[in-house]
Amino acid sequence: MTDASQKKRTAFGILRNYFLAGLAITAPVVITFYLVMWIVEFLDGWFKPLIPVAYRPETYLPFYVPGIGVIAALVLLTLIGGFAANIIGRMLVGLGDRIIRHMPIVGSVYSALKQIFQSAVREDGQGFSKVALIEYPRKGLFAVAFVTNAADKRINETTGEEMTAVFLPTTPNPTSGFLLFVPTREIKILNMSVEDGAKLVISAGLVDEQGAAITGDELAASKAD
Repeated sequence: MTDASQKKRTAFGILRNYFLAGLAITAPVVITFYLVMWIVEFLDGWFKPLIPVAYRPETYLPFYVPGIGVIAALVLLTLIGGFAANIIGRMLVGLGDRIIRHMPIVGSVYSALKQIFQSAVREDGQGFSKVALIEYPRKGLFAVAFVTNAADKRINETTGEEMTAVFLPTTPNPTSGFLLFVPTREIKILNMSVEDGAKLVISAGLVDEQGAAITGDELAASKAD
């Protein structure tokens, strides 16, 4: 290989590494912006028709103002939460809850979704409070999982030992995954927050020990080496 062709190949490799570094930096920003705008437009489409025309900003401004639906949704959810906190609200919510739970099929789906959302907004730190390593899919290989809760006693009785329920997320989408019941003695708890664990899964391991993403210069330098 001549010096000219080697230099040409090296230059191409550097440009390719810079392109990949730029993609790694730009793609998350663009995707995040797109998701935020999609949520804003979705909520605007749902809640904006409920707002009287006289109270809409575009009635007085010569341009469209996004986000009115988001504000309306926040206000509505806050009002619902406040109503459910008093005695009458709790009675009505409890009545509706019992009616839906007794519906075939719908009741099972509703109960599962309610438990998931209640766990997600808990403030006692028990929902997805720990990040762990489990041996999966075979011995000698480890996967990151989130501890959810102690297993149902019927599962412990069937297996003959103490089991723990864990959620094994998929990469790069941690919202999908598998529910696994793992022997408690085989779970290795990590000194890591749930947020850092999610970053580790989403980035496919491309984070440093502090959970920070690798910068463009670091990525380009590592590729060049």
